[in-house]
Amino acid sequence: MNAPALKFAANLSWLYTDLPFLDRFAAAAADGFQGVECLFPHEHPRAEIAARLRDLGLQLVLFNAEPGNWAAGERGLASLAGREADFQASITQALALADTLACPRVHVMAGLCNDADRPQAWARYEANLRWAVGQARQAQCTLMIEPINGRDMPGYLLQRQADAHTLVERIGSPHLQVQMDLYHCQIVEGDLTTKLRQWLPSERVGHLQIAAVPDRGEPDQGELSYSHVFAELRALQWAGWIGCEYRPRQAGPGGTSAGLGWLREAQL
Repeated sequence: MNAPALKFAANLSWLYTDLPFLDRFAAAAADGFQGVECLFPHEHPRAEIAARLRDLGLQLVLFNAEPGNWAAGERGLASLAGREADFQASITQALALADTLACPRVHVMAGLCNDADRPQAWARYEANLRWAVGQARQAQCTLMIEPINGRDMPGYLLQRQADAHTLVERIGSPHLQVQMDLYHCQIVEGDLTTKLRQWLPSERVGHLQIAAVPDRGEPDQGELSYSHVFAELRALQWAGWIGCEYRPRQAGPGGTSAGLGWLREAQL
C-alpha cells in the first residue's frame, strides 16, 4: 500500500508574524500550503477570513475555542469551577464559527489548576466535554483535546497522552479526538516512535502538530529527528493534517519563507 502524502498546515498565529493576520493567508498559499490553522480567529472579521480561504483555495483545518481571558492568564475554561456558562457560550460560538468557515476541528483548552484541585478539576473537565460533544455532534464538528507540557504552560490540567486517550475512550464519541503535538509530547514523555505506533492506529488522534525541541523553531534542528518522524508517519499511513506550530528562527520580513527548506524536503 502506498503511503499517503503528508499534509502540512501553516499555523498563522505562529508563522508569517511580520505580516498583519489577514495577510498571512496569501503568504501561506504562496509558499504552497493548502491548509492553515490558527489560535483565535474570533479576534478577526469572519467574513474577511472566509473570503481569503475561498479566494486562495485554502482550508482552515483547526482553531481554538475561546479560552477565557488570555491576557489575565486563563488557558481554557473546561475545568474551571463556576465557569460552566462561559464554557458553554465559548463552545456554542466556536461551533457557529467553524460552520461559517467550514472548519472541521475545534481545539478545546482544558485550563489551569493546582494539585489540590486536580481531582475536582478533572471531573468538571469530563462533564463539560460530555456536554460539548453533544453540541459538536449536532454541528457535525470534532472537538480536540491537546496535552500541553507543564514547562511552557505551568499548571495545565492535561499533560500526558494516555490521560487524553483514556478520557476520549471513556466519553466514546467520534466527535472528540486527541490533538497530538509532538513538541509537547517529546518534552513530557519522549519515546515518540513508540507513542506514534501506539496511538495513531487507535483512530483517536485527529490532528498532529510539530516544532523543534527544545527551541520550538523549524522542525529541522534539535533533539528530534523529523526525517525519522515523517518516515514513521508514512509507514503508519497517517493521512491527517500536520500543523506547523513553531516559531521561525529568522525574525523579520520573509523569515517564515526562508525557513521552509525542511518542508520542501519532507514533500519529496
